[in-house]
Amino acid sequence: MISRRLLLSAALPALIAFSSVPASAETLKVVASFTVLADVVSQVGGDHVNVTSLVGPNGDPHEFEPSPADAKHLKTAQLTFVSGEGLEGWMDRLISASGYKGTPVTVSDGIKTRTMEEDGETVTDPHVWNSPVNVKVWVANIEKALSAANPADAGIFKANAERYTKTLDALDAYAHSKFDTIPDDRRKVLTSHDAFGYFGREYNVSFLAPLGMSTETEASAADVAKLIEQIKAEHVKSYFFENSNDPRLVRQVARATGAQPGGELYVESLSDAKGPAPTYEKMFRYNVDQIAAAMAKSS
Repeated sequence: MISRRLLLSAALPALIAFSSVPASAETLKVVASFTVLADVVSQVGGDHVNVTSLVGPNGDPHEFEPSPADAKHLKTAQLTFVSGEGLEGWMDRLISASGYKGTPVTVSDGIKTRTMEEDGETVTDPHVWNSPVNVKVWVANIEKALSAANPADAGIFKANAERYTKTLDALDAYAHSKFDTIPDDRRKVLTSHDAFGYFGREYNVSFLAPLGMSTETEASAADVAKLIEQIKAEHVKSYFFENSNDPRLVRQVARATGAQPGGELYVESLSDAKGPAPTYEKMFRYNVDQIAAAMAKSS
């Protein structure tokens, strides 16, 4: 009897201490529109978010067609993130079809966007993530939204955001280290569509493309002929195709100009886990390495 009392008295303080520890906050069920954004949300949310990407690896967010499974994911989400600037043209239809009651968080709010003329109209370039400087704005917006949805874990989200912001600063410095020594007249490449505008603005690289900002557009024969002449005149030596869209047109232009293949770029979609770009950090470094290597070769 005495031994049992001693054991109980010894265990009681530990039981009291255990019961006083607050229960861990509920893991947020989150939906992101495409893989690049889903990875950044995961970096900020850590173990306290469960993120589903509507557009899967190697998928094209411009031409995405939501499925009933996507509607189910969205309806049950506690928080939804989109990039915005016209990228997810299908999202309003999906929200209506799914019965989702929330309002998606637009993570690109606050970014200094770029515009261009396309088919006689001024359009905003939605591909903001191809500059890690812009992704820092994403991170701030994501942290704010997660903290509002789950105040108990706000400190964790802040620490994760600060850590990942340092990663983005390192990516920016890495890109400058690769491109700043390359002569300006060699910083030109051919890609499938105009998705590298922010990358080009940040690192003074010129990207020429037969398609506009969306892969849903079609290039006319006159536009292709004009591009071919421009590539010849500017002595563009390398071309790249993209993991998420059809490479046939860019290869046709390359054959007409003599541009040499530089490889595959990951522009608006991550690879699967076995590919070279399963995270945003790896995707950006991979693209920088591919483009810089092609420029160095042409020099």
